[in-house]
Amino acid sequence: MAENKRAIIVGIPGVGKTTLITRAAEMLNQKRKTTVVIFGTIMFEEAKKMGLKNRDEMRKMSVEDQRRLQDLAAQRITEMKDDIVMIDTHLFINTDEGYYPGLPMRLLSIMKPTNMVMVAADPREIAERRKSDQTRQRDIASAENIQKELDISRVMVASCSILTGAPFAIIMNNDGQMGEAAANIAKILLGDRS
Repeated sequence: MAENKRAIIVGIPGVGKTTLITRAAEMLNQKRKTTVVIFGTIMFEEAKKMGLKNRDEMRKMSVEDQRRLQDLAAQRITEMKDDIVMIDTHLFINTDEGYYPGLPMRLLSIMKPTNMVMVAADPREIAERRKSDQTRQRDIASAENIQKELDISRVMVASCSILTGAPFAIIMNNDGQMGEAAANIAKILLGDRS
């Protein structure tokens, strides 16, 4: 019997992470029961139990309360028993004080990921995607600044791998290559070495 997987999938805004995860999950569901969870959505579900009405209120909570929500969300994720659980989240949040880790050690310790996957793309393509995305209010950044975000992401995903012992992969999601990128994620999570 194949091992259950809990894969944390990360990527900077505009890299196409959520769309890619959806496509990979469709492929995976043909072979194994796969669930996709968005970490922030689970946090908000827990926040609603505390009386919050919208996501923006979460940002205004004390750091202690936000951490408690993160812990509750991580615990809920560990209780999911599907063959493959794909966790859509962020490695960091760019704040006025610097980069705030989206996956601090305590969350990694709770979730115990079996795999870490970072989605990347050409910085110029990411810049264009951010500019043309009418559905979100994305920060517009130069290709040079996006390259810095990708470099920071590589360091952080490698650090998470070291802390958890989970292998990590970097999957390229360049324009016109989403099918191939999704297939690569599915291959990794199915343990397909061919």
